[in-house]
Amino acid sequence: MKKIITTNRIPIKLWLEDIDHLALAQAENIANLPFACQHIAIMPDSHVGYGMPIGAVLCAKDVIIPNAVGVDIGCGMCAVRTSLREISPDALKEVMGMIRKAVPLGFDHHKTPQDKELMPDLVERTMPIVVQQYNKALHQIGTLGGGNHFIEIQQGDDGHVWIMIHSGSRNLGHTVANHYNKVAERLNEAWHVQVPREWQLAFLPIITREAKEYMAEMSFCIEFALANRTLMMERVQEALADVVGQVEYGEMVNKSHNFAAWEYHGTQDVLVHRKGATRVRKDEQGLIPGSQGTASYIVRGLGNAESFDSCSHGAGRRMGRKQAIRELDFDTEKARLDALGVIHAIRGRNDLEEAPGAYKDIDQVMENQCDLVEIVVKLRPLAVVKG
Repeated sequence: MKKIITTNRIPIKLWLEDIDHLALAQAENIANLPFACQHIAIMPDSHVGYGMPIGAVLCAKDVIIPNAVGVDIGCGMCAVRTSLREISPDALKEVMGMIRKAVPLGFDHHKTPQDKELMPDLVERTMPIVVQQYNKALHQIGTLGGGNHFIEIQQGDDGHVWIMIHSGSRNLGHTVANHYNKVAERLNEAWHVQVPREWQLAFLPIITREAKEYMAEMSFCIEFALANRTLMMERVQEALADVVGQVEYGEMVNKSHNFAAWEYHGTQDVLVHRKGATRVRKDEQGLIPGSQGTASYIVRGLGNAESFDSCSHGAGRRMGRKQAIRELDFDTEKARLDALGVIHAIRGRNDLEEAPGAYKDIDQVMENQCDLVEIVVKLRPLAVVKG
């Protein structure tokens, strides 16, 4: 931990020293919520988000806050160790081309619905938005999306080639999140709630029907996001097998970083909201990716109660997307990746929003959370597919 701020209703504990002033203002807002309890934990990759900063952990008593979970409910990472010790650049290029054909990217969806058996169980009575979006979701499962979502082939310092995927609940989670945030805003206004609307932190008391429905639909989206990553992982493995032959795989590591869950901390049960933060209880494995030009990590949790058993979900942005496109030099960013031998996704100026220069120094991020996790495997990027 780097510092503690004690000037708000509850303390803010930070694992970084260079937090953006807008993200800090959001952290102070959540620290002053009447139902926030214990303290706020700010991870070393934190930056500004909607309502609550990304890379933050909030414990709440008896309320759920949609914007403290985020619009990509269940977004997370999964990784698998392969039996491969190396893979040639030519084979990598062929694999990545096959992945682009098998996995729709960006706004693209499957042209035909995927198998319903891949979907989580649907409880129509408590999931009205999921019911409306279900058929669309059948076309979205097994798709990457855009932004910072990626499929990456990596070389581990354990001598193995790894596959890592970052994606979430696609338009399904976005629709659920926006619906319940609007419901919460409407109800908070009717109740004359004292939380300012401009904070973007509208909430639902757990005893309400709306909160129960949000919790049910949030859980579905979390399971859908895992099913989405699992199907993509299967398609990647199929592409790898087609190019290099038989490959054996270890157990898949999966971690969500946008969710809320009941947990016991201190002396009470609280609803822990993690937005861009990964839960890593003691000895539990976690995933912390860098950028497409820097290392990623398989980690093991140290069980630090001060962070509510949490760590960063990545390197974290140091530039907004438009700022990166405006300020970063295309030739410099491309040359940096070319020099590393990474088969990368920087092909035009708009791709600079996901260039390494748009992200914080992953080495510093890892150093800042050395009391939260220990490194198990360091992963070097070999090839990446971006939305």
